[in-house]
Amino acid sequence: MPPAPLRRRSVLMGLATVPLAPRLAHAQAVRDVVATTGMIADTTRVLGAESVAVRALMGPGVDPHSYRQTRSDIVALINADLTLWHGLFLEAQMEDFFGDLASRKPVVAVADSLPHDRLLGHDQYPDRFDPHVWMDPSLWSIVSDTIAEALLANGAGAAVEAALGPWQLELAALGAYAQEVLATVPAEQRVLVTAHDAFKYFGRAFDFEVQGIQGISTESEAGVARIEALVNLLVERRIRAVFVESSVSDRGLRALLEGAAARGHEVVIGGQLFSDAMGEAGTYEGTYLGMIDHNVTLVARALGGTAPQGGRIGQLGAQS
Repeated sequence: MPPAPLRRRSVLMGLATVPLAPRLAHAQAVRDVVATTGMIADTTRVLGAESVAVRALMGPGVDPHSYRQTRSDIVALINADLTLWHGLFLEAQMEDFFGDLASRKPVVAVADSLPHDRLLGHDQYPDRFDPHVWMDPSLWSIVSDTIAEALLANGAGAAVEAALGPWQLELAALGAYAQEVLATVPAEQRVLVTAHDAFKYFGRAFDFEVQGIQGISTESEAGVARIEALVNLLVERRIRAVFVESSVSDRGLRALLEGAAARGHEVVIGGQLFSDAMGEAGTYEGTYLGMIDHNVTLVARALGGTAPQGGRIGQLGAQS
């Protein structure tokens, strides 16, 4: 079970030496934005264009479920004109900090805007939702509207208004591509087995059964019974591939391969998916569009479907 969020009287107390920027008035134009995840940061850069400078706290390979803010993060957040975080208990260890910060600065939990009837339940906390909504481009479209509203409310008008429409068209095209290529995967192979349960929204959107070794949070532990159940699934349904994740250990997946092999069924690693973090900066996979394109294309090809090796626009594997 993931540790409870840190409880503090005020996480901002005791930082008297940190230089504080004045609280941003809504009429003042946004200059510096701090975002927690790469997905939020990339979307903000697209929508804000030249009007904003965006810093992401969590880079490639970083697990947001267990991330705790550093002192340099705190300085950046206090001095930012706008802070955008995901919400839905993704940044579990930072919730109290953002509650404190919101009393002093503009702070927006962008995924909290999603209608509850579009959200899936959390496997460990019945009163919370699965936070991995970026796996469905139609949900990320709603989150993008919230990011745009936050930028507009803080003065980044013309750039956002010009960028939002084209961005929404890109998200729609990405969703259509995903539907098209994933539909080519044979029905009996439409099972996505990964290191942790980050792909339920992907499964719902594109009609895949999704099985994670760990639960929604990477802090949960996979027991022997869970490994054995997944080995049975792979063998009985003749699933050909499982997938590692860029921000999660592959130890459990290796156990699946060994267990299936011991029972005479070969399973391969279908490739590395981006789950809680995007690819390296400067690559197509280091953008939100590239991250999802990579996942969709890789899953389709590894499970017997048809998809172009270069993805939706031929950019997979290319430097941006």
